[in-house]
Amino acid sequence: MIKSLFLVIALSSSAISIAQNGIVIHVDGQTTDLSGATYNVVAPSNTSFDIPLDVENHTGAPRDWRVTRLRIDAPAGWTDALCWGHATDPFGGTCYSSAQMNTNPWTTPGAQAVLFTINDGEYGKLKASVDPADGIYGSGHYRYYISTNGISYSDSIDVVVDYLASVKPIKEEASVTIYPNPSTEYVTIQLAGMDQSTLKMMDAVGNVLMKEVIHGNKKINVSDFNNGIYFLLFETANGKTITKKLVVRH
Repeated sequence: MIKSLFLVIALSSSAISIAQNGIVIHVDGQTTDLSGATYNVVAPSNTSFDIPLDVENHTGAPRDWRVTRLRIDAPAGWTDALCWGHATDPFGGTCYSSAQMNTNPWTTPGAQAVLFTINDGEYGKLKASVDPADGIYGSGHYRYYISTNGISYSDSIDVVVDYLASVKPIKEEASVTIYPNPSTEYVTIQLAGMDQSTLKMMDAVGNVLMKEVIHGNKKINVSDFNNGIYFLLFETANGKTITKKLVVRH
């Protein structure tokens, strides 16, 4: 345990002294070199999302690179994964799940089956994936090292992911649907964006015909109602009132 802790601390502090060595790392589709730098991104939601990175070889020689992921800090419950492959690989390379990346640090395997050569002037695709846990807001800090052996690191990029309460999916706005309208016998009330509502039904002159709490969907028999216009008032949990006009026609 102590040995592992020392290894993580050593790796965390080593990025400052890593040489660039002809390696360029940038976000796919962009040109800014982020080698040895930090890339900040806001998680779009609590679901897994990808950070696509290109690792270019300008060393003057072919390289069989491996990627080491160091999880410097992440909230409990967050998981991460990655894919690593040649830019020309139509399948995006070899992907590794969070279950496979079960050590920290973790390095892509050195087996011949997953190694590939990046010639000078070519690049590899590194797709880092982060999956924030629902309701667990905070910041995750990950570092991705580039090396030929998983030990002697040539370059790195830090990725900091912020998952903020403000990006939590917004609840559906409260609304009410009534049908059929006009109605002859039964009218169906359908609530959306709220679990329940207090319904008050009035006739055209303001007489209250019924008042009750409804949940989800409700069917009302209007076969005994006189022909005319009726008003249905729905009170939401936050005090807002939604008014619907119902026409009864026999």
